[in-house]
Amino acid sequence: MRHDALNQLSRIFLIVLLVTVGSIVLLMARTVGFGVPDASGLLPQGVVRAAWNGQVALISGHAGNDSGAVCEDAAGNVLVTEASINAAVAEQAAGRLRRAGADVTILDEYDDRLQGLKADVLVSIHADSCIDVSGYKAAVHAYSLIPETSAQLLACIDQAYPAATGLPHHPDTVTHNMTEYHAFKRIDSQTPAAIIELGFMGGDQTLLVDNPELAAKGVADSILCFLESESAAGPATEVAP
Repeated sequence: MRHDALNQLSRIFLIVLLVTVGSIVLLMARTVGFGVPDASGLLPQGVVRAAWNGQVALISGHAGNDSGAVCEDAAGNVLVTEASINAAVAEQAAGRLRRAGADVTILDEYDDRLQGLKADVLVSIHADSCIDVSGYKAAVHAYSLIPETSAQLLACIDQAYPAATGLPHHPDTVTHNMTEYHAFKRIDSQTPAAIIELGFMGGDQTLLVDNPELAAKGVADSILCFLESESAAGPATEVAP
């Protein structure tokens, strides 16, 4: 009898343990945005259907390579580096996208994983020089084999980024280094990609340094806009080179 009672207690303990562990796993999944459906099959609160398990790549501009632009005071003391701004925005944008259900990878500037990269979207995050000018700009590959898809990604950035940050568009300073950005030539030709200059480290320094969450929201909202548009449009058609 005593043996049966111990077996019964062991079974009860095991059931309680399994239920507790399962609850913890589900709670963690919802907290970090793994996109686990609830019992009804619906997506968790905050998850965007078009982003659920979408493959998103972010390049943290200059990471693993150099500091990028450097702003100094009159005495030559470093105030802020471009790489530090890019990293802060990339991390926060990734967090937002993961909470929306996307699978996000943050890459270095010349990351080996860029070679042949296949993803639903890639955005390279940079900031502009230290001059006293305000505005953002973005570009896609000048020779994209999916021009309509690339144009849609750019349109989403031009819609969502200024809405989140309040920054004006500054298209006159888009350069060949942007439209022929090195990563565009390395990734898979069917991976939609863009590069964004978040703002000028001079005129927009308050936003970029003190409120990077606004820039991160702009980047994340741009990507969600694009994923939703692609979900509605269906697969892209490749254009012959």
